[in-house]
Amino acid sequence: MEIPSFAVLERRLEATVRHLASYPTRNSHSRYLAEACEWLANEYRSIPGCEVEIMSYVMPVGKRVDEPTPAVQVIATLQGETPRIAMMSAHIDSLNLSVPQVDGRAPGANDDASGVAATLEAARHLADLPRRNTLRFVAYSGEEQGLLGAKALASRSRTESWSILGVLNNDMIGSSSNLHGQSNESAVRVFGEEGRSRELARVTEYRVRQSLPHFRVKLVLRHDRFGRGGDHTPFDQAGYPAVRFTEVHEEYSRQHTLEDLPEAMDFRYLANVTSVNLIGLRALAQTGIEPTKVTI
Repeated sequence: MEIPSFAVLERRLEATVRHLASYPTRNSHSRYLAEACEWLANEYRSIPGCEVEIMSYVMPVGKRVDEPTPAVQVIATLQGETPRIAMMSAHIDSLNLSVPQVDGRAPGANDDASGVAATLEAARHLADLPRRNTLRFVAYSGEEQGLLGAKALASRSRTESWSILGVLNNDMIGSSSNLHGQSNESAVRVFGEEGRSRELARVTEYRVRQSLPHFRVKLVLRHDRFGRGGDHTPFDQAGYPAVRFTEVHEEYSRQHTLEDLPEAMDFRYLANVTSVNLIGLRALAQTGIEPTKVTI
């Protein structure tokens, strides 16, 4: 598979991350969320053949939500020959736990402008791909309030009987090291629960091993990190294959703080993880129907 040059990938990924991090905040309670979503929707609209929806839903009362609150998120689609859907996603909202949610500064560069940038780049690259199946690219909101946007979309996908082949969710994929001296520039963790999600992770790892020998996928047999969650989880719980991509060594002082800035990121590493997603998504775009009766 042809991957865009790393110079091009790095430059475009960094431009998207810096733009998203320039909003005072992208918290789902702030007015800037809608502004960021509209900007992202316009970026998708500039891709030939890309159909774009700004999906509205209501965040229910719960963690960090005191009353029912309207929110929006972005869904972009490249139609294929079949209604079967391969999804790549990330969350566009940000959080800083030390400031007010509505207007406090929350740059959210790595968490998770990195994933949004990778998803947008994948759509740009795959738009001209002859594809059997439909590709869908999602920027969720409400993640920091309890995966609310993903839950709303997973519920909608069941109501509308979407045939989802797999969900590649990306959350914090732009840093190769932490402040404790740990570093890994050549691997990304992929979390997948036992069952179809685990098989999706394994197939992705196999294809990356064949196509991107300088970079590897570290398989983790869990739905996510201990005590944490991601937007793939509601889809896994709804019965769809869904996995999470995240960097190997997290830096917790740059999560949900003012320190989550583009300057702390490694854009070459982000380009590698984007390439991993491109390999996996292209395979899903071309795959046929799963066999239902397998015998030996």
